[in-house]
Amino acid sequence: MTSPPPRRLDRRAFLLLGAASLGAGALAAAGCGTGSSAGPAGGAPVRNPLRVPPLAESAQVGGRRVFSLVAQAGRTAFVPGGEAETWGFNGSFLGPTLRVRRGEDVRVVVRNGLSEPTTVHWHGMVLPASADGTPHQTVEPGGEWSPSWRVDQPAATLWYHPHPHGATERHVHRGLAGMLIVDDDEEAALDLPREYGVDDVPVIVQDRTFGGGGAFVEGPRSGAGMLGSTILVNGTASPGFAVTAELTRLRLLNASTARSYRFGFPDGREFDVVAGDGGLLPAPVKRARLTLTPGERAEVVVRLSAGEQVVLRSYPQELGVAGADTGAADEFDVLHLGAAASLRPSAPLPARLVDVPVLDPAGAVAVRGFRMRVDRINDERMDLARVDHVVTVGTTELWDVVNVSDVPHNFHVHGTQFQVVSVGGRAPAAESAGWKDTVYAPPNVPVRLAVRFTGHADPSTPYMYHCHLLWHEDSGVMGQFVVVEPGGQARPPVGGHAHR
Repeated sequence: MTSPPPRRLDRRAFLLLGAASLGAGALAAAGCGTGSSAGPAGGAPVRNPLRVPPLAESAQVGGRRVFSLVAQAGRTAFVPGGEAETWGFNGSFLGPTLRVRRGEDVRVVVRNGLSEPTTVHWHGMVLPASADGTPHQTVEPGGEWSPSWRVDQPAATLWYHPHPHGATERHVHRGLAGMLIVDDDEEAALDLPREYGVDDVPVIVQDRTFGGGGAFVEGPRSGAGMLGSTILVNGTASPGFAVTAELTRLRLLNASTARSYRFGFPDGREFDVVAGDGGLLPAPVKRARLTLTPGERAEVVVRLSAGEQVVLRSYPQELGVAGADTGAADEFDVLHLGAAASLRPSAPLPARLVDVPVLDPAGAVAVRGFRMRVDRINDERMDLARVDHVVTVGTTELWDVVNVSDVPHNFHVHGTQFQVVSVGGRAPAAESAGWKDTVYAPPNVPVRLAVRFTGHADPSTPYMYHCHLLWHEDSGVMGQFVVVEPGGQARPPVGGHAHR
């Protein structure tokens, strides 16, 4: 079947805002709740200063670092014509960046100021199941939930978002999401850009469709889910960022509910991929294009010359799905980068980054299969009262995932990090060779994962695995597993219901 012609979304001539204006807008932003909007269609282009989410405040209480998040409703202006009804954490849209350090004990006080139940899931964090923020840890309106855990994983770019059963897509679409950065001593010892909001920049990429009065349009849905016609970065439409150093580290997060992105630059320049979902790679990987499906992250380092203007774009990608509107043919601007007339020198990137231990498939204690269909896995739709798998703490298993449907799926596992052993029988690309928690599953192409289960056992509180195209998750493409001590058995989860 012939693919539709690429749609060019928000493609206009680049107008660089003055470095002083951009820098002030980016660094002085108190949050992601309000701001300017793109120019009218056919009019002069307006590049809006990229909002940089503030670092979340915290306090030391009883040896723990304590954060506070309030889920709340508000109104936010993105485009001309009015405001959208939105949700956010500690503001009207998105949330602050939580920053923690390996070895710290942390607690997050989550308050629900919405009129319906929600949850907060710490995507990519290795932590006890009781703190994971799944539908088993629902926070009622006016309620409070205070999970705590010790951070015990390498430096990485993670994120947080809601996970209410059957309503995750809607909650994320309305604006509940934020970045979560883990630091450690190994990363700190490397010559990498790391001044937050200056040469180390969060890039939360989402898509939305706007209706009359600047409101969000929820729907319609294609085979992938809701595909928006306008790109937002950190809640900014038509964003521009003032580059002040020779090297800039972009922490890319695909926080869209359905759309995949293939990032690159029009001139084909290469950038260095230094980290994936779960942390730094063994060495920088040079790429001219990089695909991220919903939920995936990558850290890339881009070099600019003084006075240079470049555009980070998303290009058509091959998702292996014919006949479904997945957005894979679309092409659009994501973020405009404008370099100052004089740039601060940056240290050369290290040739080596960190040692990433390779999980040996021969040491796996079990092999499990996961066949993903349009609305279920292994012929079962999600049921909160059912435990699908029981695994033993301290072990590694091989999980064989195959998408047997005609729609795009990816596969996300809670509470752990895995390694991709093979895709279609071949070794993964170098940028996917580190720790991962989300991976694309092309139709009818087997994906083998080595999944390790370390540190946290709880026979009665499940973790989830699911497609991170959120309409698919909500429709039933999700299951759950518990981690037990050697010889242990699962206990039935409390509550829950099945998809009908």
